[in-house]
Amino acid sequence: MNAKKFWISGLIGGVVSFFVGFAIYGVLLANVMGNSTGTATNVMRGPTEMIYWSIMLGSLFMGLTLAYIFAKANINTVGSGMVVGAIAGFLIIAGHDFTSYGTSNLFNMNGLLIDLCAGTAMQAITGAAIGFVNSKTK
Repeated sequence: MNAKKFWISGLIGGVVSFFVGFAIYGVLLANVMGNSTGTATNVMRGPTEMIYWSIMLGSLFMGLTLAYIFAKANINTVGSGMVVGAIAGFLIIAGHDFTSYGTSNLFNMNGLLIDLCAGTAMQAITGAAIGFVNSKTK
């Protein structure tokens, strides 16, 4: 595995994941996700209560996760990055969301399905960015 390519694409993937996540969850679905919580109260943080270092770290780890998968699978194009990013993202998010749904009142089934679709789209875009970086990094 090319360590330089892994770190560069993983870091850029993390940045893309953060900003795409903000656009999807923070802007497009802000009200929808807040109304899709389960029976728990005060689950969603308001914009001023967000812990941004934690969100950035989570985005970085998702970028590094996809970069690692791409390095092992030799993913070096935007198209293959988008497809593999969507599939890997769907599987990771589905595992997390269904486990959370079964063990907590974090969100209802509607929220789970919205998060699964939004997260898959987010990781497809992140995967495309990582694929692009991989195609340009030697």
